[in-house]
Amino acid sequence: IYQALLLGLRDYVAKNGFEGVLLGLSGGIDSALVAVLAADALGGDKVRCVRLPSCYTARESMEDAALVARAAGARLDDIPIEHPVQAAADLLEALRRQDGHPGLQGVTRENLQSRLRGALLMALANDTGRLLLTTGNKSELSTGYATLYGDMNGGFNPIKDVYKSDVFALCRWRNAQGEVIPERILTKPPSAELRPDQKDSDTLPPYDVLDGVLRCLVEGDMSLEEIVAQGFDADVARQVEAMLLASEHKRRQAAPGVKISPRHFGRDRRYPITNGFRSASAPSPPSA
Repeated sequence: IYQALLLGLRDYVAKNGFEGVLLGLSGGIDSALVAVLAADALGGDKVRCVRLPSCYTARESMEDAALVARAAGARLDDIPIEHPVQAAADLLEALRRQDGHPGLQGVTRENLQSRLRGALLMALANDTGRLLLTTGNKSELSTGYATLYGDMNGGFNPIKDVYKSDVFALCRWRNAQGEVIPERILTKPPSAELRPDQKDSDTLPPYDVLDGVLRCLVEGDMSLEEIVAQGFDADVARQVEAMLLASEHKRRQAAPGVKISPRHFGRDRRYPITNGFRSASAPSPPSA
């Protein structure tokens, strides 16, 4: 899998004439893997990483991102977003107060951070002639745990077809060849860091369970009854199926990426964006 991702990324960059790649480096496992993949595929001198910390970014995340960039031999820049996010929020809250509302809702503030990061990275990619890599894994794309025009921004996604549990496995495999990803990244609870004490598990089932259900739904095309017969909880399976169906519109707007599985989003699994066959009570995606 790792060699397939290297080949796909290297070919896409070279054959489309990009001078190098750019990515946001959060200190999380997905962007760490993409940074290392890019350096292995292209050389560290062709990789530019950017930290975009907010008031919710942990000190450990900043440290871990720096360690990854250093190990990859990549350039690392900082663009703090706390003040621009607050300025944009102030403008929108003033408008909402005119409408008789108290201010921005929680998820709106969270997505504003992600979208500002995406806009800044796209602008830097334009200005430097580099390809912006997006770093969302298949688990996130499956469930809609991603922000349109935010962390989904980019021209190519090397790990688009890689489930989160496989992201962990690939990182451990790569470290066995020579450690480049800090152990803390592999052991800390995954978090988008868009609000205080946020964890992915606040919204999603544990990744080993989530990915098991997703493999049944996406690769296996199983019914809920068949998934429960595999030993998964019925409520969890129903929740994951609902998120998968509700997030099709996001996947239609996602960057292309390397295909490594039998059913790659965008080519092998096509569902309607308007899911009239879904229950009216089915949950919406985690964020838009």
